[in-house]
Amino acid sequence: MSYPNDEHGQVLAEMEQAGIDLSKPIVVEFFQLFEQEDNANALAKHIEESDMQATVTVHPDKSPGVWDVDCRLEMIPSYDNIVEMEQTFEKLARQFDGYNDGWGVHFED
Repeated sequence: MSYPNDEHGQVLAEMEQAGIDLSKPIVVEFFQLFEQEDNANALAKHIEESDMQATVTVHPDKSPGVWDVDCRLEMIPSYDNIVEMEQTFEKLARQFDGYNDGWGVHFED
């Protein structure tokens, strides 16, 4: 399949080349970063109380004074779906003084 020439398209092409079936739902993890733990927890609570059906984890980042909010969603990882969710998480994170920091896939250990 052909993907747009950007970061999302490159990652999806690499996933496809690695043999991942992108037509089936997989767990995609979206990352948000915050300077204030209270803001990170507020976003997590907001998502947990929404109908988004995401699994949310809040934890300290490797960088001092930064908090991560990791949101896992089972979804079909199409280009359009990824871009739409990135935009959704960016808007949500900004509401709580944070920002979206990308996405990845999660495979159970």
